[in-house]
Amino acid sequence: MDLNWLGRILALAGILLFIVGVLLMFFPKIPFLGKLPGDIYIKRENFTFYFPITTCILLSVIVTLILMLFKK
Repeated sequence: MDLNWLGRILALAGILLFIVGVLLMFFPKIPFLGKLPGDIYIKRENFTFYFPITTCILLSVIVTLILMLFKK
């Protein structure tokens, strides 16, 4: 069984994680990320619930487009 493809995928994932880590070190707060319209934020006395649904959808679309570019 040839596992060459798995090695390539793991290497690519490692490179992507490294790049994301470096970006987060230099840009710890992206101004609009997590505060988009549609993100659910509920704050009560002893309870806070935050679900960034719009941010998740936006990031998913961006990652999908990037991966589609690499596929071609």
